[in-house]
Amino acid sequence: MKKWNELARARMRELGLTQEKLAERLGVTQGGVGHWIRGRNNPPLPQIDEILRVLGMGRLGVIPDAGIAEPAGGYATQALGAFRYPLSDWEHLAEPAEGAPTLLSDHLAEGPSYWLAVEGDAMNSPIGLSVPAGMLVLVDSGRVAEVGALVIARVPGNPTAVFRQWVEEGGQQYLLPLNPTWPKTPWEEGIEVLGVVVQASIRLI
Repeated sequence: MKKWNELARARMRELGLTQEKLAERLGVTQGGVGHWIRGRNNPPLPQIDEILRVLGMGRLGVIPDAGIAEPAGGYATQALGAFRYPLSDWEHLAEPAEGAPTLLSDHLAEGPSYWLAVEGDAMNSPIGLSVPAGMLVLVDSGRVAEVGALVIARVPGNPTAVFRQWVEEGGQQYLLPLNPTWPKTPWEEGIEVLGVVVQASIRLI
């Protein structure tokens, strides 16, 4: 299991982001960032959350190391258990409201990511893959969409984004509802893929 700072260093390399630039965005000294990223010192959990947010990696959830006694109110920040992503809505999508609740996932995001609650029955299929209303889907806006993926997309003339599967049939591409009673939308110029759905879950309580 990788430590948070190892993942942060890898993400910085992907972005071509220096410690100096990261320090500027965080409003801290370059030396402090250097110690954190190299693992010499562990910042408090809120600071780790902020570092990962700046790097577009969501927020951190940690699982304390078994058998290690911690002071009251302390955190074990060595082991990465899961990431936290905000719960957004269909109006705001990648710009969730400040203070929005966050939910855990083991998915390491490639870009800004968020959870959405599925609405309507367009993706409710009687057989095979089905994502009915009420399920929560995790959307990664940094992941490259490919044919076959479940995507959140915006269609010209429709102000509301849609949740569909991007498919190709007979040389023509479509945005396909999993519900066979819904019409499929031919791919056209101007369709914008806003993110790829990488996980679906349901909350029972």
